[in-house]
Amino acid sequence: MSSIAKNTTFMTVASVGQKVISFVYFAAIARTLGPAATGKYVFALAFTTVIVVFVDLGFTNVLVREAAKAREKIQSYFSTILAVKIFLGLGSYIAAVVIINWLGYPAETKHLVYLSAVTMLFDSLHLTLYGVLRALGNLRYEAFGIVGSQFLPLIFLILAFTLPSFLNVIYVTIVINKKYKINLTPRYDRKVFLFLGKIMVPFALAAVFARVYSYIDSILLSKLAGDAAVGLYSIPYKITYAFQFVPLALMAALYPRFSEYFSSDKSRLAYIFERGIKYLLIIIFPITVGIGVLANDIILTFFTDAYINSVLPLRILLVGLVFSYVSFPIGAFLNACNKQAVQTAIIGLVMVINIILNVILIPQSGIIGAAAAALAGNSLLAALGYIVVPKIASVSHRFLLKTFFQVSFAAVVMGAVVWYINIRHHFVFAIFIGAIVYPVMLFVTRAVTKRQLREAVIMIKR
Repeated sequence: MSSIAKNTTFMTVASVGQKVISFVYFAAIARTLGPAATGKYVFALAFTTVIVVFVDLGFTNVLVREAAKAREKIQSYFSTILAVKIFLGLGSYIAAVVIINWLGYPAETKHLVYLSAVTMLFDSLHLTLYGVLRALGNLRYEAFGIVGSQFLPLIFLILAFTLPSFLNVIYVTIVINKKYKINLTPRYDRKVFLFLGKIMVPFALAAVFARVYSYIDSILLSKLAGDAAVGLYSIPYKITYAFQFVPLALMAALYPRFSEYFSSDKSRLAYIFERGIKYLLIIIFPITVGIGVLANDIILTFFTDAYINSVLPLRILLVGLVFSYVSFPIGAFLNACNKQAVQTAIIGLVMVINIILNVILIPQSGIIGAAAAALAGNSLLAALGYIVVPKIASVSHRFLLKTFFQVSFAAVVMGAVVWYINIRHHFVFAIFIGAIVYPVMLFVTRAVTKRQLREAVIMIKR
């Protein structure tokens, strides 16, 4: 197995493991605390996650890209970025303290934010430390760290994130120092900063837009609808977010191919793009339909009846997840084909529209309004990006539309069977039957053939 395949495998397995551990941990918290206290906990994490994006500003992505080209400059790049991030980290922490006090939140929420911000600073630091290892082509230690770091009053729940994050910093520091002789001494170099700073602008904008877009709904819910609404909304958000490792893993395989074929073979570029979307639709439709049908049972089983009002927002967010999956290959396609400025502009526009929709809909409909805003945002993100795609390569709209109807029909049949079985038996048995019906229907509708199945396996291996 090649080093690229090994690294992809390590990160995919680690991402799945981390998502499972994180989901179980969060479910236990939600069941124990109830919606209101869970809302405070989730708000603190969301608030600081948005603020701390200004600590990195895309420098880690630039570090990975540039250090991979010139490994002899890793130490100077890393030392300069570390010096800059110390300054940005201090400023971001002060900003978090000032803003949370200005917004007038109660003392308990403020204390959660104070500690959560420390956690996020450690996270930002080990993000850059792992960036060094990525530039060196070694993702194994990051994979171990992702899973290992997962392994009461609310303040102690935030502390449960702070301590692993701190230990993660210690762990990766030892690795890069002992194995690669890279030290953690911050040293500002003006020339290095200006060189990296020019490159990082589009990365910084994209990172800020994406972070705000991902978490602004929870922050606005807290202010406009209260802590209990954030707690109720956090359940469907956590469930749908848990499945995003799938397109991320596939894009890790497809992105280099997009870049390669953009320069050498436009017809092959279009072909790979079409198949990428097809494979993601095949994966996401049964998730959306299956969980949507069983949403009531899933919420009651894992989170108790205190979260019964999370069922409808979950179903809405699941529909949005389909468009989210489609937006991943579209975004990767644009970035790989020198349209990163367009992609950044699209994300920025969608972020603004999403904020406006949340401000309008949350006072009227609460968490249902927030879910509807997320659905609209994901749909718009996919649609605007897709408009640009034909300007780069001749994509077959007919093929994609045919795939959509074939896969959706297979998923609807599966959903009907799951619904019928669930009425008479436990939902776990209904899931088992659905897992049999869906692939059969894919072959019946010819959404998948044996040849295409072999092709998909080869693509993922590459």
